[in-house]
Amino acid sequence: MSACPVSSATAGELRPPAARKVPHQRTLHGERFEDPWFWLRERDSAEVRAYLEAENAYTDAVMAPTAALQERLYGELVARMKEDDESVPYRRGGWRYFTRTVKGAQHKIHLRRPLDEGPEQVLLDLNELGRAEKYIALGAFEPSDDGTRLAYSLDTTGFREYALHVVDLASGRPLAAPVRKATSVAWAADGGTLFYTVEDAAKRSYRVYRLKLGAEAPELVYEEGDERFTVRVERARSGAWIFLAVASHTTSEVRLIDAAAPGAEPRLVEPRTDGHEYDLDHSGGSFYVRSNAAGRNFALYEAPVAAPGRASWKLLRAHDPGSMLVAVQAFARHLVLTERAAALTRFRVVELPGGADHLVAMPEAAYAAYPGPNEVFEASAFRYLYESPTTPDSVLDYHFAERRSELLKRDEVPGYDGTRYEVARIEATAGDGARVPVTLVHRRGLALDGRSPALLRGYGAYGYPQSAGFDPNLVSLLDRGFVAAIAHVRGGGDLGKPWHDQGRMAAKMNTFTDFVACAEELVRRGYTAPERLAITGGSAGGLLMGAVTNLRPELFAVVLTYVPFVDVINTMLDDSLPLTVGEFEEWGNPQIPEQYGWMRAYSPYENLAAKAYPAMLVRTSFWDSQVMYWEPAKYVARLRTLKTDSKPLLFKVNMDAGGHGGFAGRYDRLRDVAFDYAFLLTQLGIEPAGR
Repeated sequence: MSACPVSSATAGELRPPAARKVPHQRTLHGERFEDPWFWLRERDSAEVRAYLEAENAYTDAVMAPTAALQERLYGELVARMKEDDESVPYRRGGWRYFTRTVKGAQHKIHLRRPLDEGPEQVLLDLNELGRAEKYIALGAFEPSDDGTRLAYSLDTTGFREYALHVVDLASGRPLAAPVRKATSVAWAADGGTLFYTVEDAAKRSYRVYRLKLGAEAPELVYEEGDERFTVRVERARSGAWIFLAVASHTTSEVRLIDAAAPGAEPRLVEPRTDGHEYDLDHSGGSFYVRSNAAGRNFALYEAPVAAPGRASWKLLRAHDPGSMLVAVQAFARHLVLTERAAALTRFRVVELPGGADHLVAMPEAAYAAYPGPNEVFEASAFRYLYESPTTPDSVLDYHFAERRSELLKRDEVPGYDGTRYEVARIEATAGDGARVPVTLVHRRGLALDGRSPALLRGYGAYGYPQSAGFDPNLVSLLDRGFVAAIAHVRGGGDLGKPWHDQGRMAAKMNTFTDFVACAEELVRRGYTAPERLAITGGSAGGLLMGAVTNLRPELFAVVLTYVPFVDVINTMLDDSLPLTVGEFEEWGNPQIPEQYGWMRAYSPYENLAAKAYPAMLVRTSFWDSQVMYWEPAKYVARLRTLKTDSKPLLFKVNMDAGGHGGFAGRYDRLRDVAFDYAFLLTQLGIEPAGR
């Protein structure tokens, strides 16, 4: 690990682009803020595009000496991918559906074969559909009950703008004109009526339509006027009901449509009240309702189909302050409850009728688990997905009667031996005394002498947990002596809904100080040292990266940040942008003085200062619909004028073929990972750039 970083010297010899300053002031609540890079939001400007291309050229020039290293890393990553592979089929109606990947092809092929094991049928080949596109991603994929028709949606820009298509599967003939900006879809029982939702100009899903195939035009069923709320449609697993769900970040309500009578008006279950969230599933004569009326971690209720309102709810499982009820899946004779406690997901099986319950056993102390495709209502088993930092992605069936999990498939990772690595769970103490979990993976026999490099990941927003899953790409770092760590900071949902509440709105600063505490704990225990510690996060996790590098830049050596939400105040002032109004309930509304104060204290763009920063690689996508490209562009431009160090600040923009998650193609994604790892390894002095 004695190789010297070479990219810094290269970066110092080259001149980075300097975005032109155009006077622009923002005056709010008595504060005037100079924002001379505000003009970078002009997407159609030739000057903007030229600046972004110049940043790409500079980044490529700085990274040119790492070309051989990138190629070697790419070879490692591809070698761990089983290029020819198939997923475990799942049953739906009279068919088994599955996907296939083929060596050299970027995307999945979606297929099915009949239950009698007749010939397979190709339904969608994304490689063929995307042949003339720079980007392609599949959204909805919904066969009709009889399996004769398919509703599916495609995004071909990366802007998460999906076009809905309905086809006859025997002939491939379109059955309706494509629908732009479709967001969710559900078939009625007749196979000829389709419900779907569409988004508005701010990418808010706001209308529900009913399309009778062969009719001249769809019929508007519902329109949501409150800009905080979005709508979606979903078919119950029982097939009996279509749920029309309306939700903000803090409040929800559900309407019901009888799937056998699709022309009927939707029936409201329980009117919305501020702060009350609920959803439901159906089995037999009952709905099973998940509600936070009794506590933030939700409780479980049963309601009769004939009168499903709150007045009829019967408590089945009380609110538990130590465990969050995340989801309820109803089957003919069982419920499966997804719960989260101690930053781990677990499944609880409840028998119907009677209510006796038990937990599904998990084999490791740190892991990630998710419900799989469970399309059969009369199922005797529950399909779930399992992984851990050392266990590749696995598909299992839990057999209800035998209380036994059956492994159906574990992803093959050529050359990988999980016994060479070990997983640990530690805790860091935040400034207010909160105990923040940290999950670690590293090679066995690691010496806790502070000499190991480490990569610490974080997110901390929207109540989304950071699951301790498997990443085959990380093996390239683990085998070079890295410790890979996840900080389960507040703002995420790792320890339930109160954990989220303690890292949002007025309490948002906890997210950032938690992450700093986790980094300090890694150093204190000898896992790494500040000069060997890299950090990474994307989207709201990119906000986290920006905030902590402003707070404690000396604690980190390298930052890898992806589509970072760093221009918080300007974005939350612009209600024409996607997500803004709905997210007032996560971040606050800067038009309100108190809430402006919360954001002003941490917003990365405003809090940049004249001081030394870590080496940084900032990535974004020109067509990202969630965090606009100009946020990181402005951040980089401003930081270039302030930083007092000579360490590299690189900005890489996917101009044509990427969205919020980067490239859609699997080989393209690995090229990006190889690039990022080359930057990381050379900046930490682990690999010389020219080797």
